[in-house]
Amino acid sequence: MELIDGNLIAKQILTELKATVEKISPRATPHIVVIRVGDDPASVSYVSKKQKTAAEIGMKSTLKLFPETVSQKELEATIDELNADDSVHGILIQAPLPKHICETEIFNRVSPDKDVDGFSTVNIGRLVQELPDAFAACTPAGIIELLERSGVKTSGKHAVIVGRSLIVGKPAALLLVSKKCDATVTVCHSRTQNLAEITRQADILVAAIGKAHFITEEMVKSGAVVIDVGINRVPDASKKSGFRLVGDVDFEKVAPKCEKITPVPGGVGPMTVAMLMKNTLDACRRAIGDER
Repeated sequence: MELIDGNLIAKQILTELKATVEKISPRATPHIVVIRVGDDPASVSYVSKKQKTAAEIGMKSTLKLFPETVSQKELEATIDELNADDSVHGILIQAPLPKHICETEIFNRVSPDKDVDGFSTVNIGRLVQELPDAFAACTPAGIIELLERSGVKTSGKHAVIVGRSLIVGKPAALLLVSKKCDATVTVCHSRTQNLAEITRQADILVAAIGKAHFITEEMVKSGAVVIDVGINRVPDASKKSGFRLVGDVDFEKVAPKCEKITPVPGGVGPMTVAMLMKNTLDACRRAIGDER
């Protein structure tokens, strides 16, 4: 069994990005604006990490903070201003948004060329058509990078994804089935029958269901590559915080059966931020006409 070290691979990518940022800096500084509504602790932490990473590689980040009472029109007006601002290359809407805000409408308000989160209808359509200017959602894009840089061959392999969210499951399926990866893809979800029978067929198993230790050893075949997207809090009295983070995979029991597996934390998580930085840099390079 080999661990796929997301921290190490993310650092490699960020080093590469930093070199490119320095190269284009005389012409432009990649600039991402993050819109955050309210003070959800997880959102605060995620945004802080994104801003810190941007600074480390020489990119500019700006936080637009709104109270939970913000109206749909106020958010849309802010997005319209950012769309028109040539100094802004990427716009990220930190989810979740309050229930009175329509997330789909807000995601689609962002210009497709600045939609570095890849959630707009246009970018998902570009991804389906395998167009080169598509921005893929950052977590699925990170999964593909993990596989490639770990030497995992996807062509002709059976990839099974457990979870069908817009953030992970659906775009991951599109990336894996693309001509770049050439995998045969099965997407499972809460209504899937005989789930274990299907997951045992997977050469590459992506767990993105959002339930701690949902994937057990009986659901994984020997020699599989397992990518654990889950980040779940479980009680742990030995920790100062009173909890610890675990994935969707029962790591201790599943890992011995795997050829390769990602840990939690330190697997997919760091890659999400790295790919956000990559998308923002790509958006900047397109804006200034830099040859790729």
